[in-house]
Amino acid sequence: MTLQGVGILLLVIYIVGIWRFLAGFKHTFYSGNGFFLAILWPLLFVCSGRFRQEFFKALKGS
Repeated sequence: MTLQGVGILLLVIYIVGIWRFLAGFKHTFYSGNGFFLAILWPLLFVCSGRFRQEFFKALKGS
């Protein structure tokens, strides 16, 4: 896979992560608008265990 292909794959994963997190946001303990959290999801996912738990809740939808 070329470097350009890897970049496109990472971009797709990032966008799908945003979409899935926002779709399941109501299943997390967070309140308000989740857009800011969705934009920063890769950084928060790496740095925060609590965010990882909530992120998976949002992805599962429960």
